[in-house]
Amino acid sequence: MNTETKNAILITDKDAQYDERAKRLLGQKSILAHILVKTVDEFMGMNPKDVISYIEGEPFINTVPVEPGLTNTVVEKDSQRVVGFNSENQEIHEGTIRFDIIFYVRMRDGLSQIIVNVEAQKDEPEKYEILNRAIFYVSRMISSQKEKDFSNSNYNDIKRVYSIWVCMNMPENSLEYIHLVKDSLVNSHAWKGKLDLINIVMIGLAEELPEHEEKYELHRLLGALLSQNLSVNEKLNIIGNEYDIPMEEDFREDVSVMCNLSQKIKETGIEIGKKEMIVKMHSKGYTIAQIADVAGMEEKRIEEIIKNEELLPA
Repeated sequence: MNTETKNAILITDKDAQYDERAKRLLGQKSILAHILVKTVDEFMGMNPKDVISYIEGEPFINTVPVEPGLTNTVVEKDSQRVVGFNSENQEIHEGTIRFDIIFYVRMRDGLSQIIVNVEAQKDEPEKYEILNRAIFYVSRMISSQKEKDFSNSNYNDIKRVYSIWVCMNMPENSLEYIHLVKDSLVNSHAWKGKLDLINIVMIGLAEELPEHEEKYELHRLLGALLSQNLSVNEKLNIIGNEYDIPMEEDFREDVSVMCNLSQKIKETGIEIGKKEMIVKMHSKGYTIAQIADVAGMEEKRIEEIIKNEELLPA
């Protein structure tokens, strides 16, 4: 396998590892609490530390399938049929799409619950329109509740759902709320039911970190957490000092590993870019010495790259 191909595989693998670490960091309850305070009306204005206790159990991270028929699992417990999120037998569902993060949140009344999904995207995808995917996700979160959160025709027991999308590398910082509304076209009737069952929140993160002000408070936190440019110490300083988030050892480790992955991704990308330039210059007749001077590399290394390229089958 030629070096270019190896590098391409390596950078893809590092991207996958980066994504996994990003999900783990976003899945920390202290981070999720900050997201809930800025996106869910029930918790707006609260101290994020007080919201942590409302997050029930441990969030499911990259384990619950989105696809119809796979989201829930049925088990027998004490001779009773119990339906819950399917986080078992992952190898059976290899290759399926999974919710990045999904969890239950208890409301302040102590009785009702909502289901929250958080998705991380490196950028806005080109092959499909992201809002369409978000609508599919909230629809699955609603339909998968049958026989898990409500049974038979007890539709009044459907829980509110939130799908919150954190999109990095956007042109500007943004926060938008998408939900159902009712328009009366001919007269008006007070139809019974809840328009607030389906909720989508789109969070756009610009590459440049905003100043710490109330308007961009969440953007600065998430931007620092997921940045590929800040150092470990810079991230920990912002997260720990500005947001008073406790730094447990595993949290520090995930931040450190993700920073290292970010650097490797950038370095590998630069390396691949240089090789493409070297091959192109060689094909145009530049000498080894000229290419080495432009690339800032030793002539021996230039020769190795060109040799590897010439060994590729046509």
